[in-house]
Amino acid sequence: MSERLYRAHPWHGVPIGEDAPAIVTAYIEIVDSDTVKYEMDKFTGILKVDRPQQYSNVVPSLYGFIPQTLCAEAVGAFCAERTERVGIEGDGDPMDVCVLTERPILHGDILVRAIPIGGLRMIDGREADDKIIAVLNDDAVYGGLRDVSELAPPLLERLRHYFLTYKQAPDRQHAPVEITHVYGRDEAHEVIRRSQDDYRRHYPGLEDALLGQMKIRGRR
Repeated sequence: MSERLYRAHPWHGVPIGEDAPAIVTAYIEIVDSDTVKYEMDKFTGILKVDRPQQYSNVVPSLYGFIPQTLCAEAVGAFCAERTERVGIEGDGDPMDVCVLTERPILHGDILVRAIPIGGLRMIDGREADDKIIAVLNDDAVYGGLRDVSELAPPLLERLRHYFLTYKQAPDRQHAPVEITHVYGRDEAHEVIRRSQDDYRRHYPGLEDALLGQMKIRGRR
């Protein structure tokens, strides 16, 4: 009975998926019609209002994170290696993901199956803040894409522009973040694998405990 009283925590209580990193579960916080930035509360797992969108920027895709991932030491080290910089750390959040779909999805707080095809290597200060680019599994328009190089350039540029400007005030001379690389599917898979390693290191046992619970439920 107690299992029915509580919803799974979208970060810790939802499996990433057996086929990860080729196909992952994604928890969607924001959709492209939102004028408010929603964000999962890390303690409760409940979606909360982070802030109204301060400027005219609108996220051009579904946006959320990949469960059971964490941007910490391994993700930061990979970013430092690729950018040839020192002192880069993970931002301490689950791995962000943009999910492209042709279908209008009107609200967040949902789970989708997504196929990673690339990513944006974004650095915020000295923190790695990668944005995985994925397509909705079985989507009629985007579902067949397998690498970011297959995306229409204007759509990729729209994603880059959003993340480069969504924190930037009109009177600010320099962008608070930078995107150093756009990378393809294979590198996106490596980033996700490293974020899984970071998660297991910081939250040991949670992944195995969840799998054990799922097996018990499956036998009932």
